[in-house]
Amino acid sequence: MRTTLKLISPLIVSVVVVSLLFAGYQVRTERRVLRNDLSRRDEILGESLQENVEPQFDRPLPDKSLQRLVDRFGQREHLKCVAVYNANGVALAVTSGLASLFQIRPAAAALAAERDTGFGEFLSVNNTPVHVYALPLHSNDQVVGTLALVHDATYIDQQVAHTLRDSLVNALVQTLLVTLLALILVRWTLTGPLARTAKWLRTLRTGQSHAPPSLPQGEVFDQLHHEVTHLARDLNAARATAEEEARLRDTNDSLWTAERLRVSLSSKLQNKPLFVIANREPYMHVRGIGNNGNVQVIVPASGLVTALEPVLLATEGTWIAHGAGSADRETVDAKDHLRVPPDHPKYTLRRVWLSAEEEKGYYEGFANEGIWPLCHIAHTRPIFRPEDWVAYQEVNRRFADAAIEEMESTESPIVLVQDYHFALLPRMIKEARPDARVAIFWHTPWPNPEVFGICPWGRELIDGLLGADLVGFHIQSHCNNFLSTVDRAVEALTEWDRFSVNRQGHVTRVRPFPISVALQENGQPARTMAEESAALCNELGISATVLGVGVDRVDYTKGILERFRGIELFFELYPSYQRRFTFVQLGAPSRTKIERYQTLLDQVASETERINARFQAGHWKPIVFLKRHHSHEEIARFYHAASLCMVTSLHDGMNLVAKEFVASRGDNRGVLILSTFAGAALELTDSLLVNPYDVQQLAGAIHRALNMPVEEQAARMQRMRDSVREHNVYRWAASLLSDLTEIRIDAPERAESAEPLTR
Repeated sequence: MRTTLKLISPLIVSVVVVSLLFAGYQVRTERRVLRNDLSRRDEILGESLQENVEPQFDRPLPDKSLQRLVDRFGQREHLKCVAVYNANGVALAVTSGLASLFQIRPAAAALAAERDTGFGEFLSVNNTPVHVYALPLHSNDQVVGTLALVHDATYIDQQVAHTLRDSLVNALVQTLLVTLLALILVRWTLTGPLARTAKWLRTLRTGQSHAPPSLPQGEVFDQLHHEVTHLARDLNAARATAEEEARLRDTNDSLWTAERLRVSLSSKLQNKPLFVIANREPYMHVRGIGNNGNVQVIVPASGLVTALEPVLLATEGTWIAHGAGSADRETVDAKDHLRVPPDHPKYTLRRVWLSAEEEKGYYEGFANEGIWPLCHIAHTRPIFRPEDWVAYQEVNRRFADAAIEEMESTESPIVLVQDYHFALLPRMIKEARPDARVAIFWHTPWPNPEVFGICPWGRELIDGLLGADLVGFHIQSHCNNFLSTVDRAVEALTEWDRFSVNRQGHVTRVRPFPISVALQENGQPARTMAEESAALCNELGISATVLGVGVDRVDYTKGILERFRGIELFFELYPSYQRRFTFVQLGAPSRTKIERYQTLLDQVASETERINARFQAGHWKPIVFLKRHHSHEEIARFYHAASLCMVTSLHDGMNLVAKEFVASRGDNRGVLILSTFAGAALELTDSLLVNPYDVQQLAGAIHRALNMPVEEQAARMQRMRDSVREHNVYRWAASLLSDLTEIRIDAPERAESAEPLTR
């Protein structure tokens, strides 16, 4: 109640003040109107009496007829006195009521005679308010006397008093009514919802879980609902983190969590921001055709985004990326900055703009038609064009300029460059900022020296990478290949015992950092595997009792065609699974501007149709190919519904799909079929490891997975989940950045070239 009174007190005071001001205005107006009316009546009466009195001055004065005339006029309502004076101010005739008071000419009569015009004034006589009005009297065009009319003005004060009383009563009634109505409205629209919100937050604080209260519609309440919902989410997350940390302390566990990463990086980075440079941005803004042209926020389906965002959230740093969304320019500020995530900003996204020609040469050309097939050894011939190499150099320089600009006010900045798009960037940054600690993480495999030697500009790429203080790969064999390549490509001292390279006095360390995902302990899903499988089959319009799933970008390195041929052979060898088992391939179109990728997309669709045409019966299909991007929530449903997940990469740095599937299976069910050519195979040894080129082995693995006893599934999945839990993305980030921050920089002084680079 006190809160309500505090809220409406200003309203009550305002109503009272306005009512009093209005009452004062009414009283003042009433007094002015009544006085003006009295003055007007005196003027009319005076002029009438003047016409009757002036002829009397033609007779000898005093004359009794003048007194009778005055007495007759003096009987009018509120007229207390009529007096006639000669030119010397001597009273010639005065009404009997106030004769003693007006024997001497009043000042108003003297002024009227002096000015030869009517004059009136209000004054008090014996504490009685009166109005005196005087007119000059003429004879032969000479002022020979004055006429004075005295009206009782008491009724004016009485009328004004009544008006004031009525106004105050009205003000009181209005104040009471407004106060009552305000109390009702405030309690209904404001304090009531706020009280429910406070009660809800109190229950959350005490550890109880309830749905958020409903709030009225409106801009303020929408913002309040948005903020308290996120506050509740953060509170729950903080409580879960605290509970997890307490559990870890009790069990002396070494598990890395988001909170542990935040605390660790805060200490190691000494509260300095982290600068991450990647081609892919974590949030993309697009103007959707099917959304009335409104701007939508999209989180790109990318393992890199999944891995890096927890690091940026922990350090509140800056992510520098290519702004590729159709509405990206509309959402940044004058410095091309944007605070993200949209619902709970924690770090800065700096967007770099590229022309269509630059993107084609740098990204589609040199990076993805050259370096990508070169590193993956998936028997797709790399294409190296001189014009693409020029574009690659220019874009690397552009990102270097942006990074140096962002780091301008930061002493000894810490920079984490991502992937094969920016092989030249470490050298560029290091030359401009020798005091910076620079690491680059290479997410793809690194080939042997013979394969890498195909690249015409291999020496330049190696020199750019050796500008970094730390080069990271997923697995040790990629580190070995890199050092062997350095031995062949450039003049440098390769220290195999320390896994470092000394080139021109600068030491670059080479280390394996197996990337991973965050395993969420969310308990059992709402549906069982069978229930989710049945629901998805119903939505897909197919008839099946068992589902398998594959989740990939449509890329020739993922072995999708080999996977399909293994499935085809499986149905040939085990026909009893026809009409029972369906494999769902979630295929996100990728790099479709490159002819090889567009051709592959068509091949995957064609192969799906061919196999389905061979085996399909009624509503059952052996393969369902869903050719579009899927959200994390959609993918999670398929992970949970699948009896098996196939990851058949022909060559892969790590492949996070394998770890995501394991992380999603809180029920300890399902089987992972994993290519030995994926980096994840070194960690997830309880999966069914296969050679994706061996279709017979693929078919046998599918059969074994579908017939694996539940106990064996649970034991294998539990061991893989333990591995992912222990070696999660937070541990990856902590290891990488911890090694980087421990590197001693021999040249801490900033170079003169620290200004943004120019060509």
